[in-house]
Amino acid sequence: MKLLRLPLMFVLMLAATSGLMAQVTTATIAGSITDQDGEPLIGATIIALNTATGTQYGTTTNVDGRFVLPNLRVGGPYQITASYVGYNDEKQEGIFLALGQTARLDFELASGVALEEVVVSGSVDPDVNRDRTGVATLVGSTELTRLPTISRSASDYTRLTPSSDGNSFAGRNDQFNNFSLDGSIFNNPFGLDAATPGGQTDAQPISLDAIDQIQVNIAPFDVTQAGFTGAAVNAVTKSGTNEFKGTVFGFTRNQDFTGSKVAGDDIFVPELSQLQAGFSLGGPIVKNKLFFFVNAEIEDRSDLGSNFVASRPGLSGEQVSRVEASDLEAISNALFERYGYETGPYEGFLFNQDNVKGIFKLDWNIGKNQTLTATYNFLDATKEKPAHPFALGRRGPDATTLQFRNSGYAINNIIHSGIIEHRALISDKVSNKLQLGYSAFRDSRDPFSTPFPSILIQREGINYIVAGHEPFSINNRLDQDVYQLSNNLNVFLNKHTLTIGASIERF
Repeated sequence: MKLLRLPLMFVLMLAATSGLMAQVTTATIAGSITDQDGEPLIGATIIALNTATGTQYGTTTNVDGRFVLPNLRVGGPYQITASYVGYNDEKQEGIFLALGQTARLDFELASGVALEEVVVSGSVDPDVNRDRTGVATLVGSTELTRLPTISRSASDYTRLTPSSDGNSFAGRNDQFNNFSLDGSIFNNPFGLDAATPGGQTDAQPISLDAIDQIQVNIAPFDVTQAGFTGAAVNAVTKSGTNEFKGTVFGFTRNQDFTGSKVAGDDIFVPELSQLQAGFSLGGPIVKNKLFFFVNAEIEDRSDLGSNFVASRPGLSGEQVSRVEASDLEAISNALFERYGYETGPYEGFLFNQDNVKGIFKLDWNIGKNQTLTATYNFLDATKEKPAHPFALGRRGPDATTLQFRNSGYAINNIIHSGIIEHRALISDKVSNKLQLGYSAFRDSRDPFSTPFPSILIQREGINYIVAGHEPFSINNRLDQDVYQLSNNLNVFLNKHTLTIGASIERF
């Protein structure tokens, strides 16, 4: 007995700690098959066919007539067929699966002996309470296509969660969330400013055009989802099908699209120029067997670096600073003539925000009930910013204090991420999902200025002019590498599911 206790205890501990950082990337179909008298049909066959890709999943019912088809690719449409010897087949078509959903499908088969008329009936109610797995919000392809967004950001859609503003969930700081893309961990483990990599540059790590569905879990019952106290935000990207499909898109706006009046009063509208453009394409490499999806997007944006102008004789208005243009010019000239230091302009300059991102995805139907998905995505983003506006007191640019452009700096965010996911329905009672991923985040800063002391000039005891080198963050160099491995084995008992698994994340 003592020899058996250690393995048994190890299995129980493994089950209890399973999936500490596992991510949701699939859906499930569950239900029952009975005859017309409500008696369960033992060993009945259930086949789920994704008609868009030819992917087929199959299993049989247990002694209670129940079945479970896990680890299914989201979307569809699916054709579900139930069959049993001596009974007519029953089909339910046009089934679409949502991310993390357990769709309930029940079948009642009629005897195939001497029936003049067969009435086939079925129902799909994925939102019924017994199939829900906790407090969650699903944003599907319909919402992503139809709802408006200016920033083309996922937060414009996750804010549909009642307890969220798009970033914070259930009153928690957004650093406590757990973000994933196709199962790949997309947190910012170092916790510098933004909750997700790329957020410091206001860049989205993936194009909205590439996202298929988003799920926000606040309090999931699923043992494989943990490691957060705000929300688990899971997103899956589109995949190729047997049809070639593609999009080309472009969005542009400038200051003319910004309102210039509030309550009838004129307001200042700063200069703005923004362009977002990209494409996506998906289709078969080998029909019914191997599919690809590729997406790329660029963004080019320019904003006015300072909404304030220096004071000059005869110039007035809310956007006129107390800082005099003659003082700014005198300081700039003195620094250049004496030390060869160029301050750059103090008004009318632009800050740029540029990024390019892309994704490449392969889906392979290895065989019946076995699939492999490989995803790679990247982001290269830069955002130019002024010197910190509050460090060492007020530093502007505002009505009190102005700074030269070369006191600012640029933030650079570079991401390379890849994940492989293998899904297998081993038998009608056992399924397995394995995920192996790696993400590299590179953050750095580039000062606009050549090396030079930071200068802060006061007037009347208040900060007046800022010049010189940005002193605080320009030497930040942050390299983050995240390795992840998770495996979840599901064993389907009569009315219960036993999950045994483990998850490892190395940062």
